Amino acid sequence: MNLDFLKALGLADHNQGIAIGGNWSDGAGKTISSHSPADGRCIGTVNLATEADYHKVIEAAQKDFSAWRNMPAPKRGEIVRQIGEAFRKHKDDLGALVSYEMGKSLQEGLGEVQEMIDIADFAVGLSRQLHGLTMHSERPSHRMYEQWHPLGVVGIISAFNFPVAVWSWNAFLAWVCGDVCIWKPSEKTPLSAIACQKIAAEVFEANQVPAGVSGLIIGDAEIGKLMAADQRIPLVSATGSSRMGKSVGAAVGARLGKSLLELGGNNAMIISPNADLNIAIVGALFGAVGTCGQRCTSTRRLIVHESMLEEVKAKLSSAYGQLKIGNPLDESNHVGPLIDQDAVNTYLKAIQQAKEEGAEVIIDGKVLEGDQYSSGCYVQPAVFLVQNDYKIVQQETFAPILYLISYSTLEEAIHIQNDVPQGLSSAIMTLNMREAEQFLSVNGSDCGIANVNIGTSGAEIGGAFGGEKETGGGRESGSDAWKVYMRRQTNTINYGSDLPLAQGIKFDL
Repeated sequence: MNLDFLKALGLADHNQGIAIGGNWSDGAGKTISSHSPADGRCIGTVNLATEADYHKVIEAAQKDFSAWRNMPAPKRGEIVRQIGEAFRKHKDDLGALVSYEMGKSLQEGLGEVQEMIDIADFAVGLSRQLHGLTMHSERPSHRMYEQWHPLGVVGIISAFNFPVAVWSWNAFLAWVCGDVCIWKPSEKTPLSAIACQKIAAEVFEANQVPAGVSGLIIGDAEIGKLMAADQRIPLVSATGSSRMGKSVGAAVGARLGKSLLELGGNNAMIISPNADLNIAIVGALFGAVGTCGQRCTSTRRLIVHESMLEEVKAKLSSAYGQLKIGNPLDESNHVGPLIDQDAVNTYLKAIQQAKEEGAEVIIDGKVLEGDQYSSGCYVQPAVFLVQNDYKIVQQETFAPILYLISYSTLEEAIHIQNDVPQGLSSAIMTLNMREAEQFLSVNGSDCGIANVNIGTSGAEIGGAFGGEKETGGGRESGSDAWKVYMRRQTNTINYGSDLPLAQGIKFDL
C-alpha cells in the first residue's frame, strides 16, 4: 500500500509528541504505537508525556498569552486564514492519514479536513465581529456597553473519531478570540494530531508568533486529569464519552473553571407515514454505518410508524446488502473498520445483550473474516427490532448497530425519541408541515440538534454544534459559540459632572 502521505506530512517511524509551537521534544513516558485498523500495520510510535512535560507546555502558553492577546483580532484572523490555506494544500495527504489511522472512509477523512478549512474561513470573518452590546443607562450622562476579552489558556481534549476537526473547531475560534491553546488528542490517533501541529506551527513561525500560542501534548488520561484540575486553564473543552465528561466537568467545576463538554449521543430518526422513503432510507443508512457507527451523531435508533415497519425492514435489508466493507482508502468501500479490538469487543457485547433482552434480529452482526479483514476490526453493521426501554438501547454503543422501534402516534414517537439520557442529535422524516413543526416545537425534540428530512449525522460549521442532558450542554463551531472562549465585561462611563447613583439612591456629603 502506498503510504507516501506519511512522509509528505513529516511523519516518521518514531515521532516526537510534545510541541510548543514548532519546538518538538519526546515525552518522558512510555512509548505507544499507532496501528491502523485498516490493516493492522504500525504507522509510527510516540512517547507519552509525563506531568513534568505537561507543565513545560502550560508554562510556555501562559508566558506567550500576553503577546498574542495584544495582537489586533483581525491580524489574528489573518494568521488563522493562512493556517486554513495550509490545510487546503495538505488536504489530500491529511485526509488519507485520518482515514488510515482512524478507519473512516477516505471520503469522510477528506471531509473532516474540509471542516477544518471551513472553520478557518468562519473564524477569519469572526475576527472582525467580536462585538458586544450597548445599553441605555438609567442615569443621565452615562453610557453602558459590554465587551469581550480572551480567557487565557484553553485546554482541548479531543476524541479518536474526529481526530482533527474538533480540535480546529475549538482552536481556530479560540485563537481569533485571543486565547492560546493546549491540545491533548486521543492517544489512539496521535499521528493525525502531530501532523496538524506541524502544519499550524509552520504558519505561526512564518508570522513570528510566540511558540506557546499553540501546544500539543500526546498523553494518556492522566494528562487530561491534570488539565481539568489546573487553575491556569480557565476553559477546558472536552469531547468524548459521557462518563469521561462527568469526570472532567466535576474537576473543572470544583475549581469554578469553565468547561465545554461534547459528550455521548443516542440519536434517533423518526420515519412518519408521510415520509419520502427514498431519502429516509439513505439518511438512516449513512447515519447508522458512516464512520462505522463511531460518530457522536450516528443514528442509533430508527423510530418507524407501525403501518410501514415491514416495508422499512425490507428496504433496510436491501440497502445493507449493498454495502461494501473494506479498506477505507479504497474509495469504492462504504464502511471501514472499528478503531480497535476494544471497540470490536464492545460491539459484540452489545449485540449479545440486545438478544438477551429480547431483540428480534433483522440483520445480525459478526466480525468479518478473510485476508482483506486481517486487522480483525471489520464488522457487519447490524439491525435489531427492540423496545426503547432495553438497557442496551438506553446506552451509546460506538458501533454500527441500529435499533428499530415502532410507534403509533407522533406524540409517542417524540416521547420515545426523548426517553434516553443523551440529547445530541435528532431527525424526523416527513412531508407533513404540522408534523415537522411539532417535532421542532417546545413539545418536540429535546436535543441540541433537530433536523427535518435530513439525517442525524453531520453538521455544518455555521450552526452551533452540541447537545443537552448527558451530552453535556456545550456548543462549538458556528453561531455565537465563540463567546465561550471569552469573558464578558460590562462597562459604564460617566461623562457628566455629577455622580448620580443607580436605583435613585441618595448619598450627599
